Amino acid sequence: MPETRSPRLAVLIDADNASAKIVDGLFEEIAKIGEASVRRIYGDFANARSKAWIDVLARHAIIPQQQFAYTTGKNASDITLVIDAMDLLHSGRFDGFCLVSSDSDFTRLASRIREQGIDVFGFGEQKTPESFRQACRRFIYTENLLSSAPTNGGDATQATPSLQPPSAAAPIIRKVIAQMESEDGWVPLGAVGTQLANLSSDFDPRTYGFRKLSDLVKKTNAFEIDHSDSRPLRIRVKQPSAKKSAK
Repeated sequence: MPETRSPRLAVLIDADNASAKIVDGLFEEIAKIGEASVRRIYGDFANARSKAWIDVLARHAIIPQQQFAYTTGKNASDITLVIDAMDLLHSGRFDGFCLVSSDSDFTRLASRIREQGIDVFGFGEQKTPESFRQACRRFIYTENLLSSAPTNGGDATQATPSLQPPSAAAPIIRKVIAQMESEDGWVPLGAVGTQLANLSSDFDPRTYGFRKLSDLVKKTNAFEIDHSDSRPLRIRVKQPSAKKSAK
């Protein structure tokens, strides 16, 4: 049987709105999605703000697209990125696009690519406007791509620097459980994870300090967990104790 090829991805980086510090974690994350067939970065590399990228371009085979800032206030880099993205889209060679930027100006580009039936994966800082985050099939905060460090009582293999406390994840997890059909309130954790990705493109356990959704769920202390050997892990919203109910 022929070997199944990983999805082909076009990685387009906005150097003006992305830090070179994320580059290792960025391509590790992209490798989980597919093959980064095209790797291009756009910016004025004569500008001090973009010079940090020069040291990492060769290591990751990123092709720089130099755009000199001839006119103040006109972002030629953004325009060139959009033109290239549309050319690559219409080539029909790619299964997905990775747009690396925190700039909301790329919201329409992400929407247009998805209208064509192609997945868009966004990478940007937590400050990225919601419009761009939600225009992507999935959005990954670049803060989560930096080197891990022990937090939230975990070890370095389980935890990452958290952007929000675990308790902040409880409301959206409750919302997903409420949307799922269940006679007794128990739902498979795997199905919860799938629905979370559909409901919120930027949901990521690492944002709350954990690599696994199961570890995050446990740390919220808001859910009961059923981990039987005979079936997949299930969760449900914690029920009030009989003693508290009686009161």
